[in-house]
Amino acid sequence: MVGMLTFSAGTSLKGVRSMKTIRVLSLLVVTMTVRLFAAPMSDTDREHLLVHFEMTTQMVAEQVRGLSPAQLEYKASPDRWSIREVVSHLAVAEPDYWREIQKALKAAPDMNTKKSAATDADIMWYGIDRVVHTKTGGGHEKVETYKDLGEAMGKFQALRATMINYIKTTNDDLRAHSFREYGNVIDCWQWMLEISTHAERHIQQIREIKNDPGFPKK
Repeated sequence: MVGMLTFSAGTSLKGVRSMKTIRVLSLLVVTMTVRLFAAPMSDTDREHLLVHFEMTTQMVAEQVRGLSPAQLEYKASPDRWSIREVVSHLAVAEPDYWREIQKALKAAPDMNTKKSAATDADIMWYGIDRVVHTKTGGGHEKVETYKDLGEAMGKFQALRATMINYIKTTNDDLRAHSFREYGNVIDCWQWMLEISTHAERHIQQIREIKNDPGFPKK
């Protein structure tokens, strides 16, 4: 810690300069230390997030383009979601996820004393592996919030533009902050990736609906 430097009336000019030099050097050390513990996102982490977010944003749009009302509302069974409901879910859930990560990033960095419960590969596989189906909760199951696909897509894409711009421009060190909103601790970079892999899971779900034998031809 940099202390306050004092000197007596008889201190020489050379001594004053020496003390000023010591103080400047001390401040530089503190500044460099702070930067070490608050480094911005690495280029590799930034690129990985950006590519994944752009991919899932585009894929959602591609999966629903040109679908008829009958196709959008088709359900393989009464307890399953329609394609329109899947998109409504994304439009409901992602604003909550975004608010939660912003809250986590306002807290003091703490991952130097914690270990993530998941690897980056685990987060990636979450988006791919649909073998185990999980039940949606936390209010995100309210898929009737958006009864119009266009409205749901508008909300989804507007927030995606905000998040993609954040990924491109932020100097936040997402790896330094923990995220524990849903139980196990992971770092905020991993949670940011999971927002996108969560959408990827639902893209897989839309494909499953389309591949159901009863899915309308038009």
